[in-house]
Amino acid sequence: MEHFDWKLTICTNVFILRMLGLWPKHNDKYEFNLYFLYTIVVICFFALLHTLTQAINPRTVKQKVLIEKDLKLWTQMYLMLSLCCIAALLFWAIFPILDGSYREGQLPFIAWYPFDFGVAPVYQITYIYQILSTSILAISTMNIDTLMAATNLFAGAQFDILCDNLKNLDLSEEESKCKEKLKICFQHHREILSFGKRTNKFLNWIVFLQFFTSAVSIGLVMFELTIIPPFSSEFYSALSYGGALTVETFTYCWYGNELTLKSSNLAYAIFEAEWSMANVEVKRLIIFFMLRSQKEFTISPFNLFHLSLETFVKILKTGWSYFALVHSVNIQH
Repeated sequence: MEHFDWKLTICTNVFILRMLGLWPKHNDKYEFNLYFLYTIVVICFFALLHTLTQAINPRTVKQKVLIEKDLKLWTQMYLMLSLCCIAALLFWAIFPILDGSYREGQLPFIAWYPFDFGVAPVYQITYIYQILSTSILAISTMNIDTLMAATNLFAGAQFDILCDNLKNLDLSEEESKCKEKLKICFQHHREILSFGKRTNKFLNWIVFLQFFTSAVSIGLVMFELTIIPPFSSEFYSALSYGGALTVETFTYCWYGNELTLKSSNLAYAIFEAEWSMANVEVKRLIIFFMLRSQKEFTISPFNLFHLSLETFVKILKTGWSYFALVHSVNIQH
């Protein structure tokens, strides 16, 4: 398992971001002439390369099967989010055509331009411009967000590998060999924590702004669904957009929650090892590691909240509160 390809799971993200100009042509240098968002992707890319080395690849078929289950789940979430984004973009693109408002010069999105876009071919060019620009923005955001969530997935997979290594430790051998085995596991643990801390620092502003805008957007989407004609193309576009926001937020929270749960399994994993025949010094190291690993690792942007399923529920509740507020104000007026 020395050549396990960690980048295979996110190859679709990398391909799409490269097509959009948000991924470097060469992996060994940073080019300053690309978009600003390019910086985000490059930093994440080098952080992954720095951590995902041959030393932390799965060593057995069992470990490979263990982590591939989570990788497949991430792929399914990525496909679900992609379908929601594509559906929203499709309905946004065609609803002026379906309801006939294109005859009056209505665009998919209300916007002001310093020219008369109601005449041909300016209208058609502006129409296509809105669709293309919105599609590029949506696809870029979706792939960057899922790539950020994948960093938590990889960290959680490393905890799974470490837990399996700890469970299968044979500590009945001589002291020097036992200490060497424990040293390798302890070093692996430090590398995971180091990667997690860099990821947490990197995700501070991204997750904070993402969750704030998602809560507000979910509330506004629910309000929009109450005032637009039911089962119209605009209705389905809003519904798809709301679904994409929900899945996007859930992906962050799910893998943040999984990371916390998997980090809490380390103390139990080493307890399952064959330590009963170990000498006193080795047992002391085991106790030290158990005490240190009892503190769960969490992704906490600015230490304001944790990425967890509980946070996801709070975001939905906040979105509902915004909806109730806007809806009540609309009724009063």
